[in-house]
Amino acid sequence: MGEQKVSLVEDGQQMNKFIRSLLNDVKALEYMLENDWFNKDVMHIGAEQEMALVDLKNYKPMPIAIEAMDKMTEYEWLETELAKFNLEICLTPQKFSDDCFTKMHKEISTRLDIISENLQSFDADILLTGILPTLRKRNLEMDNLTPKKRYFALMEGINRQLIGSAYELRLEGIDELMLKHDSPLLEAVNTSFQVHLQVTADEFVKMYNISQAITAPVMAIAANSPIVFGKRLWHESRIAMFQQAIDTRTTHNHMRERSPRVSFGKKWLEKSILEIYKEDISRFRVLISSDVSEDSLSMIKEGITPSLRALQVHNSTVYRWNRPCYGISPNGKPHLRIENRVIPSGPTVLDEMANAALWLGAMKGMNKRVDDVTTRLGFEDARDNFTKAAKFGIDSKFTWFDDKKITACDLVLEEIIPMAIEGLQEMNVDQADIDKYMGVIKERAEKHMNGARWQLRSFTKLKGETTQAEALTILAQSIHVNQKSQIPGHLWELPEIKNTDHFHPQDLKVTEFMQTDFQTVMKGDIVEFVAELMNWRDVKFTPVEDSKAKLVGLVASDLLIKHYANKTDEKTFHTVEEIMIKDPICIGPEASIQEAMNLMNENKVDCLPVVKNDELIGMITEKDFLGISHRLLKRNAG
Repeated sequence: MGEQKVSLVEDGQQMNKFIRSLLNDVKALEYMLENDWFNKDVMHIGAEQEMALVDLKNYKPMPIAIEAMDKMTEYEWLETELAKFNLEICLTPQKFSDDCFTKMHKEISTRLDIISENLQSFDADILLTGILPTLRKRNLEMDNLTPKKRYFALMEGINRQLIGSAYELRLEGIDELMLKHDSPLLEAVNTSFQVHLQVTADEFVKMYNISQAITAPVMAIAANSPIVFGKRLWHESRIAMFQQAIDTRTTHNHMRERSPRVSFGKKWLEKSILEIYKEDISRFRVLISSDVSEDSLSMIKEGITPSLRALQVHNSTVYRWNRPCYGISPNGKPHLRIENRVIPSGPTVLDEMANAALWLGAMKGMNKRVDDVTTRLGFEDARDNFTKAAKFGIDSKFTWFDDKKITACDLVLEEIIPMAIEGLQEMNVDQADIDKYMGVIKERAEKHMNGARWQLRSFTKLKGETTQAEALTILAQSIHVNQKSQIPGHLWELPEIKNTDHFHPQDLKVTEFMQTDFQTVMKGDIVEFVAELMNWRDVKFTPVEDSKAKLVGLVASDLLIKHYANKTDEKTFHTVEEIMIKDPICIGPEASIQEAMNLMNENKVDCLPVVKNDELIGMITEKDFLGISHRLLKRNAG
């Protein structure tokens, strides 16, 4: 959940004091490693569950986290997240044996039920998915930042290190997303199911490298984040969204390498966990600090285990997908954990627990089977597999041990599941738990269906039947209904339009309704060109813009008719500027559909260009309103 008692570094003295504490923590950790201080007792597992809060009237994000928290102050396991429309629960660490997965499953379900019950008074509920389909860019404005000191400090700290003028997103899948944003709050689109595995200090290097090797197949089979702002992108778009959302780098005319704060890593671990911490301190400037009162080196001399607070604060601002973690066990001894951050929320708690069991079991199974994973798989291949899994999910093809080429499903079925079963059995996990959760993964791979593929198929089907806005609403509603059933995601039926009554066009904003795929012309183009263009595309309106995408006019089909009716000289070239409407009536993207309709009626126009900061970003025509009206009448008649 992150240390909350932190602040932005405001002066050099504060920075120097924190960095000294940070360096002392590294020395203290090094001493504890060299002198065998770390816990070797029973190993534990744990997890953190993130979720989105949705308005049950329309399944859009509902920024009520603070109000919801006020109703549930007695639950210490509940915490806020970066955005007001997210919450997080921290699960009780479980001994890695016996019925640990059944216990964790029950605890998650019980706690989610408590939250859901308390959200009823807001006409809201929770939804588990890597990225909420109904999220829009406007939901990521700073007024939706959870008002806590840590979050403000983190946002400002990242902003101070931004080299360019904005944060840029560029993702390409079935569709393409290219946009700029003015804050790192874009990170809040992501919700995860973060799983922790406690490991001994002696085995940390080997186990961390194993975690890097198996990340790709686990992510591929678990992917559940394919849709961002109405675009079908990567199967696990969280990976790119998280990295790019807080990427302070920009393009240059030189080849200097700068690392993003969110990364898979650059090489295998060789000697100790210290390699990771030292690299992260070297590469990444301190974003936030904490008033560290403990002297970790003095505590070491006294035989007291230090909390290494400065190191933990800095570690919380560097986002490795397999993150090293330090903690203190109930017996007072320090311990090490590996946190898997690639597993998305949803589709159901059952799916999440199956993903967790697969990763945890495979970690133990590969540890037993393979002496040194780095001799069987090149790091470049592991990193390439990671990117492929994020992009293509269950459709990926990997380079595996000894340069073997294999599909994600075959790899999971032939190697990862058997290794996971072996690892879980080694930890004396109940066979009933093993059969239950590995059965889910096995069926997923055999059916070639997971949350991401289901969402992509569902959304593509719905887009062919209705508007994008309604398709996203139906998709989110279907996820919500199916989650309640606890049927695993690979068995869900594709949603039908007739099954929803939560789409209310009058609640739409222009940005959710407008066309974004349209052709434009420039005022110097000849009239024949725009006439043919409009004929080819069967449209009645074409916007006119300049070279900076600024709207300068609008051509309507009736203007073309008048032009050709009066045309006498075939040899003279007439330009768009001569016939266009020079000051077309426009509307902003955050206006309501009702406002758009009123504006069109009052001014007796059939088209509204959508403009923001003088830039043309969309179009609304009377044809769009007729389409919605037709669908609503048809549905009501049915």
